[in-house]
Amino acid sequence: MNKKTAHVFPLRRVAAAILTFGLLSGSALAADAFSYDSDYMFGDWGGSRTQLEKAGVKFDVNYTMESAANLGGGANTNTTMRYSDQWAFGASFDLEKLLDWQDAQFQITVTNRDGQNLSDQLADRRTGQLSSVQEVYGRGQTWRLTQFWLRKGLFNDLIDLKAGRVTVGEDFDKFDSLFQNLAFGSGQAGNWRGDRWFNWPVSQWGGRAKLNITPEVFFQVGFYNQNTANYDRGDGFRFDTNNSEGNLVPVELGWEPTFGPDKLPGNYRIGYYYSSVNGDVYGSWRDGGYQDKDHAYGGYILAQQQLTAQGGDASRGLGVIVQAVMNDHKTSKTDNYQSIAFTWKGPFDARPQDEIGVGAARIHVNSDYTHSLRQQNSTNGETDFDSPTYLPIQEGAEYNYEIYYNAHLTNWLALRPNLQYVTAPGAVSEVKDAFVGGISANIVF
Repeated sequence: MNKKTAHVFPLRRVAAAILTFGLLSGSALAADAFSYDSDYMFGDWGGSRTQLEKAGVKFDVNYTMESAANLGGGANTNTTMRYSDQWAFGASFDLEKLLDWQDAQFQITVTNRDGQNLSDQLADRRTGQLSSVQEVYGRGQTWRLTQFWLRKGLFNDLIDLKAGRVTVGEDFDKFDSLFQNLAFGSGQAGNWRGDRWFNWPVSQWGGRAKLNITPEVFFQVGFYNQNTANYDRGDGFRFDTNNSEGNLVPVELGWEPTFGPDKLPGNYRIGYYYSSVNGDVYGSWRDGGYQDKDHAYGGYILAQQQLTAQGGDASRGLGVIVQAVMNDHKTSKTDNYQSIAFTWKGPFDARPQDEIGVGAARIHVNSDYTHSLRQQNSTNGETDFDSPTYLPIQEGAEYNYEIYYNAHLTNWLALRPNLQYVTAPGAVSEVKDAFVGGISANIVF
């Protein structure tokens, strides 16, 4: 078989599998759909899914729902439930299998978010909550092209390049989390600087170059176009750069070691970002507005470590996650953040894939921003908190706490009840602390 034929043959296999899926699906779904052992709710499509993946094409359809109810406190004390969800439709193409292009991959993912956010009820509507009790709600309720990128490894994977429509948090400040509260997930640098650093599902033109110094140590730098239109509802498929304001450049040093005879995994990252986009300098408010503008910058650390293994099994045991973010005091509303969380995977022998998590987070408001709010109220003659034009004073910190139990019901379905407590929602002392009950589910189709 010549090289040209070798390129064409896998593509023909892929095309044949896709064309025959419609014929196979009726009997296939009846045979293995909803099986506990399957990784997918709709099964292996009578073997078509496995054939596609062997040929280099992997499909992923995932659904996540998060609901939360106000059990007491907050700005609105009514016990009201809010529901939000996300669909993700993805396809990954192994270009080494398909085109004999060594160590290359193409990814496309389309997402849709919908629903309502309980945090709008917990915090004063004039300020909003700093975190969110339903992390899947954020970044606009709309359809988006979230991933459309090409990745290529070079020099035996010494250098790894990725470019296209990308999200910053899929590469930088990254780890896996099951918490429902936004303050405990991945990409925290973007959560507290969301006007500069766009996390999933908001994508932008950009990419990153990664140097794998050793099998455990890497260094990477990214370059992302800053375009506020990417954030707008209804603009999830907008590709032009007409509204470009500047660029975000993050750099990160990572270490992913294993320790001891049980090979306990760790994930350690330290990073810095710089944005060339101008923003208001909060300390410059006078004469009815901000007088100065400046660029933004900040840094972050992530330390994730499995501490124990159960019976020599590193997939079970106690783990810890520590995170911190520092932003500049000129242009950032939240100047620092810290959190600590513990997870216990496989807590019971009868439930080896379940997980328990507990976490606490602190989100601090920049004192310059607090001072500017007081100045604006004074200039406007506002002293009554209940006045619709009064600006509630956000001062100090908002604290978030969560405990969850993740029940691994099947390989394609997980159900996760949780309890959350929010102190000073929005960092506004006049708002009562809030007690929240939540439940989330993940389904892999």
